[in-house]
Amino acid sequence: MVFFSCIRSAGVLHAFRHSLVHLNMPLRSASMCEELKTRVLRLSAQSSGEQQEWTEILSATVKALKAGQVVAVPTDTIYGLACVAQHSAAVRRVYDIKGRNGDNPLAICVGEVQDIYRFCKVSVKEELLRDLLPGPVTLVLERSSTLNGDLNPFTKLIGVRVPDHPFMRRLCQMCGEPLALTSANVSTQTSTVAANEFEDLWPSLAVVVDGGPIGDKSRLGSTVVDLSVCGRYRIIRPGCALSATVQVLEGKYGLLEDPVNQ
Repeated sequence: MVFFSCIRSAGVLHAFRHSLVHLNMPLRSASMCEELKTRVLRLSAQSSGEQQEWTEILSATVKALKAGQVVAVPTDTIYGLACVAQHSAAVRRVYDIKGRNGDNPLAICVGEVQDIYRFCKVSVKEELLRDLLPGPVTLVLERSSTLNGDLNPFTKLIGVRVPDHPFMRRLCQMCGEPLALTSANVSTQTSTVAANEFEDLWPSLAVVVDGGPIGDKSRLGSTVVDLSVCGRYRIIRPGCALSATVQVLEGKYGLLEDPVNQ
């Protein structure tokens, strides 16, 4: 079953859960949902996007995104905050939630490798893109004029992801637009990431998609590599796929590491 709930604050959520357990009531409560604000939609499995519950969750999340709202979603690395990249007001909301002044760039997330060409100027072989994506890698490329100018206006570059996560890929496909994506502020005290680790942010979000804990390598986030210079690469963040990424870049395609990193 899909778990639908809403919150005004993390404290309310904890009290709500405690009360339901104490009274032996089902977690799905229409009367409580009417009072609360943020929808929490729980995926019972990540193995298939064909389930009716996925359809329901995807529809609700897409509706929130197209309305200019910010949502929390699981990826193949860590939980992220997402909005439609082409929606300037939504991008500003993400900066506000993260407490940023706009100097820290947001990446974009797309559903398919071919979508990268709509929003980026690609200077590497398509085979290279497909060797790394979908996967836990963020490629930094020169942005195209199609991408919203209010997204990271201080740089001509953009990080782009195709997560190896069926829910996220389907979400991007249904939106038909790139999603601006940044990590949620999660604790680093445990080996896995779960949606309840950033409950303090929930009141600022329209939807939280709870996919449960993400794997033990998730704390490192994606490997971020700059491919904007032809024939060169530069590792911006080692992340969880550094060795495999470098092996592809150097071993298979003969790219040289930027002297800045040497």
